[in-house]
Amino acid sequence: MFLRNCWYLAAWSDEIAAGDMLGRQIAGAFLLFVRDADGALAALPDQCPHRLVPLSMGKCASGIVECAYHGLRFAASGRCVTNPHGPVTSALHLRPWPCVERHSAVWVWLGEADADDDAIPDLGFIDRVPEEARVYGRLHSTADYRLMTDNIMDLTHADYLHASSLGGGINTRARAEAVQQGDGVTITWTASNDRLAPLHAGFLDSEDGRGDFLNIVTWMAPAVMRQRIAFALPGALESAPLDSMTCHVMTPETAGTTHYFFCHTSDGVTADPAIAPQVHDALVAAFAGEDAPMLEAQTRRFAGRDFWSLKPALLPSDKGAVMVRRLLDRMMAEENKGLEQ
Repeated sequence: MFLRNCWYLAAWSDEIAAGDMLGRQIAGAFLLFVRDADGALAALPDQCPHRLVPLSMGKCASGIVECAYHGLRFAASGRCVTNPHGPVTSALHLRPWPCVERHSAVWVWLGEADADDDAIPDLGFIDRVPEEARVYGRLHSTADYRLMTDNIMDLTHADYLHASSLGGGINTRARAEAVQQGDGVTITWTASNDRLAPLHAGFLDSEDGRGDFLNIVTWMAPAVMRQRIAFALPGALESAPLDSMTCHVMTPETAGTTHYFFCHTSDGVTADPAIAPQVHDALVAAFAGEDAPMLEAQTRRFAGRDFWSLKPALLPSDKGAVMVRRLLDRMMAEENKGLEQ
C-alpha cells in the first residue's frame, strides 16, 4: 500500500510555529512534529509510551510536549524530561523519525533503510521566487493517493472536468510523450498554433485564442509531481512564453484518504504578488469543486480493491499514469521482499 524508504512531504514549514507542535497521519503512521524554541524541528511518534494516547491531544510550550493523560513531558528530541510518577527510564524515550526541511516543506522518512537527504524530490523552483509570490496550501481528500496521482499524469481529463478553464480540447489534441528516467516518469504534452485552454488564452493578446503550448509533468516517488506549463502566441514559445511551475504532492494519510499539497509559481504572480490570493482561490475551487468529487467517487467504487484486479479499460492517454503505477508497484514489491529476507 505504501512505500516506506522514501521522503514524504508532511507539512509546509509555516504550519509549525517555533515552540509548537502538529499531529498528522502519514502513510498510516501517527506522527507528531515538534519545533523547539530555537526553531529546530523533529518528528516523533504521536503516542505516549505509557498508555499510547496521542501526544497531540496534550500541550506544547517552548517545544516541550506534555501528555494530557498523566503529565509526562518530552523534549523535541523525543527524550522524556519529566515523569511525575517516578524515575525517567529509557522506556519512556521516543524514537524520532528522520525529518528534514527543504523547499519550505517538512519531509519525513518512514523506512528502515538509512535516510538519504539527496533523495528528497527536487522542488527547487519554490526557492527561486519570493515567499509572497508562492501560491500554496494543503487540502484533505477522501480519495486514494494513487488515483490522485493518475489524475495529474493524465491531464486529458481537463478538457472535460475543467472545460471552462484548463480544458477546451487542447490537452487531448496535444502530442504526448511519456518516458521513464531512472526512478521517475516524465510526460510531455506539446501543441503548436492550437486553440488554447480558456484560462491560458485569456492571458494572451490573441484575437482567435490560438497559441503554442507546453506541459511537462515529472513524477517522483512516492507521489510527488512537478509540473511546468508554458504557452505563447504561435511561434513565440521559445522567445516569449508565459511560464509557470506547480507541484502536486499526494501524501497518503490512510489507504483511502490523502493530504494534497500544492505550490504554484508563475511569471504573472511573481510580477504582481497581489494576485496570489485570487490564484489560490481558483486552484482550490478547481480541486475542491471538480477534481475531488470525481476522485472520491472513484475511490468509493474501488472499495479498497486492487486496481489491476478490476481490469480497467486503458486508453493511450493512460500511458504516463500506467508507467507510474507499474514503477511504484515494483518499488513496493522490492521493498517488501527485502523486509521478508
